[in-house]
Amino acid sequence: MTEQVALNLSPAVLIRPQRAWGDLGWHELWEYRELLYFLVWRDLKVRYKQTALGAAWAIIQPFFTMVVFSLFFGRLARVPSEGIPYPIFAYVALLPWTYVSSAIGQAANILVGSANLITKVYFPRVIMPAATVVAGLVDFAIAFVILIGMMIYYGIAPTWATVFLPAFLLLAVSTALGVGLWLSALNVVYRDISYAVPFLTQFWLFATPVAYPSSLLSEPWRTLYGLNPMVGVVEGFRWALLGAQFPGPLFGVSAVVSLLLLASGIIYFRSIEETFADVV
Repeated sequence: MTEQVALNLSPAVLIRPQRAWGDLGWHELWEYRELLYFLVWRDLKVRYKQTALGAAWAIIQPFFTMVVFSLFFGRLARVPSEGIPYPIFAYVALLPWTYVSSAIGQAANILVGSANLITKVYFPRVIMPAATVVAGLVDFAIAFVILIGMMIYYGIAPTWATVFLPAFLLLAVSTALGVGLWLSALNVVYRDISYAVPFLTQFWLFATPVAYPSSLLSEPWRTLYGLNPMVGVVEGFRWALLGAQFPGPLFGVSAVVSLLLLASGIIYFRSIEETFADVV
């Protein structure tokens, strides 16, 4: 009799199909916020487990890419850098770019790589790509230390515009999460996505003003260039940290596109979330 009462009093979770696209289940995400923390912690532990250099890999990728860009684009091609020393001009852009590209690459494969967890335990699946995006901020913070050293070396002091840096970082997070949600959901249905992501990020790199300034374009093409959300992020970082040219309307266009990517990514992800366990 006691066991029967205990069973009747135990909490139950009723899983229902999503009623409408507008029902995004925000209350569920808040209830599972601790899971987000543990997934971020797990991602960081797995990423650097049994590695000889550990967290130094967060610095190696953007730093050596900066060296290559400085040699080929800065010295050989003599790409203009708006009066800023080319190495730090490139590194400031590589910081958000490396974060976004890495977060997208990991988010795209997180659902397929966690098939055993998805098919056995219920939780809001959107937490998984979100965890990879949040975990990437730790690598960003580590690589940012090198930027501080470079600013000291080149004698570049922060200006009042630095207070806007969190806004540009938030735009980078929004872009990474929006694209990550789209690709992770599509990858469950079409496994071709995992092969397409490296090509997509490589093409996106050269379509973003990382190795060159967007000022090479004249208006109205420069503003239209902001349809690439990473353009606003990169130019915003340069303006906030190095005193480069203000992005102007270009940033506004990038911000709108980034928010649209995030909103549409959440809606699409939640609309097919109930099929993940059956397809993955």
